[in-house]
This record gives sequence, structure tokens and C-alpha cells, in this order.
Amino acid sequence: METPGDPPNAVPDRSRWGRLHVLDWIAIGLAVLGAVFVLTGLLPRADAEATMRRIIPILIFLGTVVVLAELTAVAGVFDALATRVAVTARGSFRALFWLCVGFASVTTIALNLDTTAVLLTPVMIALARALNVPPTPLAMTTVWLANTASLLLPVSNLTNILASDRVDLDPVPWAARMWWPQLVAVAVTALLLWWWYWRPARAGADPFVPPPPYVPPDRVLYRTALAACLLFVAGILAGVEIGIASGAAAAILVAGFAIRARHRLRPALVPWRLLVFVTGLFLVVQTIGRHGLDTVMGTLIGTDPGAEGALRAGAVGALFSNVVNNLPAYLAGEAVIAADRHTQLLALLIGTNVGPLATPWASLATLIWYERCRAAGVAVPLGRFVATSAALAVLATAATVTALLVGPGA
Repeated sequence: METPGDPPNAVPDRSRWGRLHVLDWIAIGLAVLGAVFVLTGLLPRADAEATMRRIIPILIFLGTVVVLAELTAVAGVFDALATRVAVTARGSFRALFWLCVGFASVTTIALNLDTTAVLLTPVMIALARALNVPPTPLAMTTVWLANTASLLLPVSNLTNILASDRVDLDPVPWAARMWWPQLVAVAVTALLLWWWYWRPARAGADPFVPPPPYVPPDRVLYRTALAACLLFVAGILAGVEIGIASGAAAAILVAGFAIRARHRLRPALVPWRLLVFVTGLFLVVQTIGRHGLDTVMGTLIGTDPGAEGALRAGAVGALFSNVVNNLPAYLAGEAVIAADRHTQLLALLIGTNVGPLATPWASLATLIWYERCRAAGVAVPLGRFVATSAALAVLATAATVTALLVGPGA
């Protein structure tokens, strides 16, 4: 949380062990456990080295994209975008809701869920503060749709890229197969968002008074940050590896701050917990996979080629995503599904895309979102988050797999 006297968008000081969050301890514990597995031989060194080579691009992306988001927030870009959204809604809370749902959905579909978590979360929080409304409904809109709106295109989620190789679908036929499940997933998400988060907040916020035009504190840094974000987005659309795109954009912005606001460049900008967590997670899950996880996944998913097999694949994908993370959950499930069972594989994909909501570590996007909320001083009630997100995960996964089975192209 921000303390009195902190500058806007300040990164909380986490240097003292006594102030570590429970998720900090989980990240450290995973890293230590992964190291123990390697040292004891439960995970062969060659396998561990291969895993590290595989996740280095992910670590580069996470480290640089968080720095990009932090400095972009300081430069005022998110405040400016939030003001524009508020003005467009013309004082209507319901219009604001649909604008936020559409904004989050389009960002996730066209770019990817991690981009939504990084760039849109601060916009939503800044918007809530500009309107003097509770930030939780807007923040929840971002994290829920970052996951549930990531089905329509291969670029929308890293798991989609992995699955598209297996089902051999280019973007257009992929979208033709997944547009109906995607629509169902977004509809269920919007319904629950309104009922559980936006409707209770509406009483004191409808109608609202749009904020005055935003004036950035440093126009040069503002323009530099805006250019860096546009470069990042353009790189993703052009197919540049995400770590390279985020690294180049972050480097430009860091250079700008080094010239005009050097005091803002601090070690605390580096998201150490995310990097430690991801490293430990992959080492631990790989070890577990070698010692029985693959067998368990095969037993739970089963071999039924019809509706039962698809529903089981979706349920298992969602469950294991919330236990270990959606990337290793998808890879473990993919390994036990026959290559010609495309519907079952897409059902697994739905479970690992729509379902990773009930725990903060269920997907990288959820973890990044949680980190963005903490950095902005927004306290997310974990109990309510887990309860409502788990309900959405169950309902949306079931509805979306059903849409896959009965919709066009089934």
C-alpha cells in the first residue's frame, strides 16, 4: 500500500523481510524447492538446464514489461487514457461498464492476455480514482477478461500458440472454430462482473461527473512513454518475440527517465517475486511431472473421444491451472491427449484459458495483475477474489466447453 508522502504510482518498499507478503513467501518457497529437486537429483541437471533455457524468454518479458508499465504509469499515460474513457461514457455508469468490458476484451483478443494485465490494469485503476469510485470492479474486469477473452486468436494466449501447432489451424480457421465459445465466455464473464462487482458499486457512482482534461507532469516523458507502449504493441502485432518487444520498449523509456527523472529509476522497479516464482514453478512442476503428474492427468482426462472426454479435459485443465499454473497444466494435458482429438484438445485449452482465475498464480496474467494492483496501492480482498473467481471459472468453463461442442464447426 502507498504510505503518506509517497509519490503517485510509487512502488511499495519490500526490502524488509517482515513486510513480505504471503505470495512473496510462496515464490521463495517454490524457488528453494526447485533448487532442492535439482541438487538431490529428483530433477536431472540436464532437464533443469533445458527448462531454464525455455523460460528465459518468459523471464525477460516479465521483467521488462513490468518496468515498462511502472514507468508508463509515472509518465501519466494511464491517467490520460482513463480520462478519455470516462469522458466517452458521458456520466453513465452502465456505459462505463460496457466500455471497460469491450476495451479489455479487444485488448486481450488482438494482443494477448499478458499485455492486458500489464497495460490495462493501471488504466482501470487510474479511471476509478479519477471518478472517485471503488477500484475493485474495474480491476476485476481486467483480470477476468484477460483470461476469459483469450480464446479467439492464436496470439491471444501462449497456450493458443502451442495448441495451434497441434490442431494445424491458421488464425482465420482458428477464429471460425472458436468465435462462438469466445462469445459465450465473455458473456458469462460480463454477467457475473455486473452482478457481483459493478451493480453493488453503482448506487454511489451513477451518474458520475467526468474528470477534467488530464495534463501530464512532463510532456516529454509522456510522449516517450506513449511511443514506447505503441512500439511494444506494434512489435506484438508484427510477430516479434514478446521479450524482445517489451525489452526494446522498456529500454527506450528507461533512457528517457535517465535523462529527465533519474530519481524514478530504482531497483524496486524489477519484479523479483514474479521472476523467482516463475523459475521455481517450472522446476517444481517439471519434477512432479516426471514422478506421476503425467499419469494422473491421463487418468483424469480419460480416453473418451466424445462430449464426456471434452468436458473432462476442460475441467481438469481448469483445476490444474489453479493448482500449478495454466502453462504447465496445458502441457501436461496435451501430452496425454491423442493428436487426432482436436475437440478434446480445444476443450483442454478452454480449461487452461478460461479457468485460471481462482488463485493469483493460476496464469501469468493473473499474477501480473495482482502485482500491478499491489504496486498501485489497491488492496484486493483475497477471500472474495477467490470465491467469485472460482465460481466464474466453473460456470464459464462449463458453458464455453458446451459451446465448443454444440456451436458452429462442432
